[in-house]
Amino acid sequence: MEDILNEVAIEKYSDYKNSGVEWLGDFPTHWKLTRANYIFKTINQRSSTGEEELLSVSEHHGVRPRSESNVSMFMAESYEGHKICDPGDLVINSLWAWSRGLGFSKYKGIVSTAYSVFRPNHNRYDQDYLNYLLRIEKYVAQYLIASKGIWISRLQLSDWSFLRLPILTPPKEEQIAIARFLDTKTALIDRAIAIKEKQIELLKERKQTLVHDAVSRGLNRNVKIKKSGIESIHYIPAHWQVKKLKYISEIHSGITLGKTYSSKNVRLFPYLRVANVQYGHFKLDDIAYLHLPLKEAEKYFVKKGDILVTEGGDLDKLGRGTVWNNEIKNCLHQNHVFAVRVDLSIVSPTYASILMESHYGREYFTRTANKTTNLASTNSTKLGNFPLVLPPQEEMQVIQEYIKKVDTSIQKTVSTIETEISKLKEYKTTLINNAVTGKIKVT
Repeated sequence: MEDILNEVAIEKYSDYKNSGVEWLGDFPTHWKLTRANYIFKTINQRSSTGEEELLSVSEHHGVRPRSESNVSMFMAESYEGHKICDPGDLVINSLWAWSRGLGFSKYKGIVSTAYSVFRPNHNRYDQDYLNYLLRIEKYVAQYLIASKGIWISRLQLSDWSFLRLPILTPPKEEQIAIARFLDTKTALIDRAIAIKEKQIELLKERKQTLVHDAVSRGLNRNVKIKKSGIESIHYIPAHWQVKKLKYISEIHSGITLGKTYSSKNVRLFPYLRVANVQYGHFKLDDIAYLHLPLKEAEKYFVKKGDILVTEGGDLDKLGRGTVWNNEIKNCLHQNHVFAVRVDLSIVSPTYASILMESHYGREYFTRTANKTTNLASTNSTKLGNFPLVLPPQEEMQVIQEYIKKVDTSIQKTVSTIETEISKLKEYKTTLINNAVTGKIKVT
């Protein structure tokens, strides 16, 4: 990582002048500041058939075929009348410009009538340079300021508001050089990030393997084994037991939302939703609240040691379990979050939670889930039938401590790599910003 961060020699231009625009500051003397309406012309050509390639615009990928995008919006019966764009055209999702919803198209196709299409003078301006420039934070902030609307999700950037913006314009040869420089350097950074993300993925897989081996075979491999009777675990130590969760626990369903109560004697209570229950921790920065009587609320209080297990939603939310340690007093759980109270003389909540999150636990919940196209869910019956592989208590404690050490060690390494990724992303953003605004000279 250090090689990438240090390989760009910082050189400045010899002379700068004040742009007269506070948010742009100084720029190289030989550059110009040109209103967007002198660079772009508005394109409002419409499709007569709607049969051209349908394109979409996103923050991360810019303009790409909708068939290659993860778009869940409805499909229209006809796209006749949609706007046509050519390769090299700038497409702006006027409702999401403030969230970097714009980019230059590499395709000929059609876009929504809610989008804006602009064509630059390609003889004088390089589209790759403009693409880098118009997506930096300084410009995105101006899209937000210039957008009009009451709600953030309905803010709209008009064509005229965009065309009034000042655009930094070096000579075209320099625009091309800046774009090629950034193409090369950002590709190196992206590759370094991808390598580090793969390292994190492999570390997490390594953790899963170590946990699976520990909870299915133990730490001592010189013991007799027996068939487990579990689909994803062939053998377990002969002195271990397999018990279904329902035989060693109470499984409590949460409160169903939407009920109304008399305003008399009601109080405000926090409650846990699926989004609050993550793997290994709770996300409590966005807690919801309910008004209901204390006697009704008491039926759904979560208790210290409860394993909160999510019913489902997206596949990654299926059977997600975490141990509650009274993080919030008098907290309820809704009906899409089960509270599991295990028999402490047989298994600790932490160990049971580890089993649910282990490879065989994930396999069980995935295999037994009720599935639709994009969603999956479990229920109290299937949760109760989850088979726990249980060593004796003393051995269980040793395994639990071993897993804690594994988790701590791997998480420490993951955190270090995540910090490196964050620095690389920050460096990439700074490099792009400095190059397209003339803060550094590209040679």
